[in-house]
Amino acid sequence: MNENKDKFAGYPAFNGVVEEKKPAQILNGTLDSTTEKQETSPAKKHMVEYVQKPRFDKSINQKSTNVRPQGVKSNDIAQKLINSNTTKPVQQKTNLDTVASQDSSVVNNENPNMKKRIFNNNNGNREKNNKNLQIMFFGGVDGIGKNMTALKYGDDILVVDCGVGFPGNDMPGVDLVIPDMTYLKQHANQVKGIVITHAHEDHIGSLPYFLDTVKAPVYASRLTIALVENKLREHPRVKMKSVAVNPHAVVRIGCFTVEFINVNHSVAGSYALAITTPVGVVFHSGDFKIDFTPLVGETTDLARMGEIGQKGVLLMLCESTNVERPGSSMSERIVGETLDKLFEANPKKRIIITAFASNVHRVQQMMDLAKHYGRKVAFAGRSMISNLEVAMKIGEIRYDKDLIIDIDRVKNYADNEVLILATGSQGQASTALSRMANDEFPGITIGANDTVIFSSSPVPGNEKPVNEMINDLMKKGAEVIYDELADVHASGHACQDEIATIHKLLKPKYFMPIHGEYKHLKAHRALAIRMGMKEQNIIIPEIGMVVETNSNLFRRAPFDVPAGNRLIDGESIGDMESVVLKDRLQLAEDGVCIVVLTVNTANAKIIKGPELIPRGFAYNNEVNYLMEEGKKAVIDALSNPAIFKEDSSIIKANIRKTLSNVFYKKTKRRPVIVPVILEN
Repeated sequence: MNENKDKFAGYPAFNGVVEEKKPAQILNGTLDSTTEKQETSPAKKHMVEYVQKPRFDKSINQKSTNVRPQGVKSNDIAQKLINSNTTKPVQQKTNLDTVASQDSSVVNNENPNMKKRIFNNNNGNREKNNKNLQIMFFGGVDGIGKNMTALKYGDDILVVDCGVGFPGNDMPGVDLVIPDMTYLKQHANQVKGIVITHAHEDHIGSLPYFLDTVKAPVYASRLTIALVENKLREHPRVKMKSVAVNPHAVVRIGCFTVEFINVNHSVAGSYALAITTPVGVVFHSGDFKIDFTPLVGETTDLARMGEIGQKGVLLMLCESTNVERPGSSMSERIVGETLDKLFEANPKKRIIITAFASNVHRVQQMMDLAKHYGRKVAFAGRSMISNLEVAMKIGEIRYDKDLIIDIDRVKNYADNEVLILATGSQGQASTALSRMANDEFPGITIGANDTVIFSSSPVPGNEKPVNEMINDLMKKGAEVIYDELADVHASGHACQDEIATIHKLLKPKYFMPIHGEYKHLKAHRALAIRMGMKEQNIIIPEIGMVVETNSNLFRRAPFDVPAGNRLIDGESIGDMESVVLKDRLQLAEDGVCIVVLTVNTANAKIIKGPELIPRGFAYNNEVNYLMEEGKKAVIDALSNPAIFKEDSSIIKANIRKTLSNVFYKKTKRRPVIVPVILEN
């Protein structure tokens, strides 16, 4: 345990009891540094003073460990938590509103002796005026991934999430897609903090490319901070100020006050956010589900959401991933029961499981089952090993050292003595399971005595590579089990009943659906209208859109911010309009033809060539004919001596045009033409 504490000795973080003189405490409530004089934390200079964590009414703050009774719907639960007939979404100031507008003052006067404090990233008193709150969308509303939203009031900007997307078929060679952060980088001095809801790549992946310019502190759960730090090892020049927060923590960031609310998701340390602004409360759901039987920790904090809803929510931003699915999502505990049955049903086989590397609680289930059935555990894949090392160091995973073996030692054990946990749940070509399926993984050969379990579901757009991998594994004789055959995966996203529960609890005045494709956002809008929201109080956001709001205003601003996609290609960053990307697409579509010739410009003659070298363009039965036609066309195009008096770029353009016309006339294809002119 001491080792784990040392791991986070540099974080200004949160934990139940404040021990004065000891920096970087983990508080459940709030933090300041008014009594600490040492400069031990990178974000220490931002610390000021107090606030008490939100009060919980004992009558509705009971931990829920029971499964929802059969026949009881989500809305029934919401109805019991709050009295919807008497509560209206009034925009009066709450305790947290007071925090946002009054620096270093006790908020909850019901217990004046309580000495909790707040981490404050606000430099002195700020002028509060009647400016509108602006919400800016840089990602997360044009598909699954690349989540990034900013709230701006006056000169203060709060960023929520900073994720990546993954390249489609129209982006050959591209590694990652990140949001266009031009506006935020141009206003870097106004960015007071970055709040991360959870540790999935579509919420943290762009941080290395954002923190190189924006030096604001990052606030997130302990696991999220640890995984981000691990990611930044690949970017040694990028430095991060970080603040690890526990559920119920209340943090002041500029003119904003953020409360972190526990939610269930497919990665530990996931939060929803109640952001108190000078104009009202903005609730950001993050990614969530309502799991009444979670593997570890508490269920989604519906009680606190009910309290916030009673006080009044100006605007809600809520995820929409599974809004088209009726009912509720499956509990993670059911996955464990299914895996247990599969272990029991395969006593003589080798078991290989692939899952999201960040789902550490799912991995914990698998390790516990391996120990129970007398199997050693081997990890295959860099991200699996890296993420689990981090989780183990901070105590998120409990394990017996004797249980784990190196992947190279698998061959020394009988098949029924081994469990392999591998990356590759999304069919990625370079991952461990993909290499096993293609006989490219050293020491592992897939065969009839293997049971391969996909404890995951394909991310939208990845269905084809996942199905291809399943087919390849089956062709080698392996038994393959996936979510359509058994309950081996539980989505981390809320379905219709769970989303309706959040709406019922919070009763926002205004609403914007986020985190999904347009069809998901549209379906979420329809759900909100069915629940009684006025159509004019709902806006479906777009990339680059700015929405302005206050207690009496909700509209699209008359201006947008620069937004779109930026492409990570190795060490380079480009944009969708890049000539590089256009050339790659043309190369992939029509191939290339290189033209080499030597000329004597003084005599206006071709000395050697032209030689045509086609790649990915001409088929064997046509290549000789096409190259001969091309040579004749180039010689004819350069037959006029006057052309040699022109600049070489004009000569090359002439060759490109000539060959492009010839090849299109003969083949209906336009390869990339690359002239190479050597002067003698």
